[in-house]
Amino acid sequence: MADMTGPYIPALRFRLLTPLYDPLLKWGLQEERFKQQLIAQAEIGPHMQVLDLGCGTGTLTVLLARAHSQAGLHGLDGDSAVLAIAAAKARHSGVHITWTQGLSHALPYPNNTFQRVTASLMVHHLNRDQKRRTFREVWRVLSPGGELHIADFGPPHSLVTGWMSRIIRRLEETADNLDGLLPFLLAESGFAEIVETGYLTSIVGPLSLYRAVKAPNVGR
Repeated sequence: MADMTGPYIPALRFRLLTPLYDPLLKWGLQEERFKQQLIAQAEIGPHMQVLDLGCGTGTLTVLLARAHSQAGLHGLDGDSAVLAIAAAKARHSGVHITWTQGLSHALPYPNNTFQRVTASLMVHHLNRDQKRRTFREVWRVLSPGGELHIADFGPPHSLVTGWMSRIIRRLEETADNLDGLLPFLLAESGFAEIVETGYLTSIVGPLSLYRAVKAPNVGR
């Protein structure tokens, strides 16, 4: 298990609010829409090993497992309470997922383990140093040619979304997302072919989808 002594921000920042996490995503952040887009763009093939990073209550992880029953699904989160909720969802859905408690910037997996990594609304919980460390760790555990797919807060594309994002901009960890720095941090960590693949507007703020690739010709 990863070292759990480092700084960690749970879902909605406070553990007391964990029961509100799923309703907020469903009604406030167009959860079904952006998660289905993320699943589609990941183009997961049979027998791929897939890590849902910062999986939270496991909604995306379970959707991935249901859509790709022949893939190996893994969910990682630092919060044991949300992992318990995630495991219950998987049992109810009849899908097999391997759940691990750990931190994104100290992943408990060998090099080149996964062909796909997804991250849904978790990167904005990390400060800049943690983002860098997380992206380097994701690069390490991806096999050459593997892909990272992110859905998270992104830069405003209009005056309206800029105004809507003022509240979340007050959070230090979210500023990098809103300032459009994620592609630069991904490039620093060794990723290539970094593309903003989609954009949505929510009542909380703008959401961007990204794809980044670990080049297929890097050393194993």
